[in-house]
Amino acid sequence: MRNNKIVKWLAIGVGLLFLVYVGSIVWFEARLGYNQPQGNTSLVIATFSDDNERHERVLRLEKIDGRNYIAANHWPRAWYNQAINNPNVEVKLPGEDSFGNYLAVPLEGDEEKHIRGAYSFGFEFRFRTGFPPRYFLRLDPQT
Repeated sequence: MRNNKIVKWLAIGVGLLFLVYVGSIVWFEARLGYNQPQGNTSLVIATFSDDNERHERVLRLEKIDGRNYIAANHWPRAWYNQAINNPNVEVKLPGEDSFGNYLAVPLEGDEEKHIRGAYSFGFEFRFRTGFPPRYFLRLDPQT
């Protein structure tokens, strides 16, 4: 009888701890999405929905081997799905005043492995964001 109470209280405690963790992820992601902090490695990407509605999002830019890469590092990723569905995006790179036309290219094979290794985050960031799957895009300029 006593063991059942201990198990019950442990289950409640673990459940509450899990809810607090999920709540902290939602809070972190909501604040990040609302504030959209910009720094010297941030770009603004404009993606387009199926209805051709424009959506802008601030993302972290990684320049690797002379190319521009971005990643879906969070659970909210509507911008990524829009870029996959319509890879013609507009991008304002750090230090630039206007948007340029780019093609968002999903990574595969050796390039994806190379970028995944070079574009990494530590455990703390991954924990704070709830360990979302990561997807990468290369931004190729269009003339």
